[in-house]
Amino acid sequence: MSNFNNEPSNDKIEDYDGKESNEKRNIVRLVVIICLLVGGVIAYLKTTSLPSDYIGTQENPGINTSKK
Repeated sequence: MSNFNNEPSNDKIEDYDGKESNEKRNIVRLVVIICLLVGGVIAYLKTTSLPSDYIGTQENPGINTSKK
């Protein structure tokens, strides 16, 4: 039971109740913006890439099902 007495309360944590520093706040904003940008680039690349949907070989030509 003595371990519970050594734990910090919410008031002793520096980021509790809007007391975080401007540097930490800016780093969190930067990380969120970078994640959104990377996600946007990946989503753009996935939606604009057209896979080759050709079915068949040179000996047995098939059909082209790609959406052009």
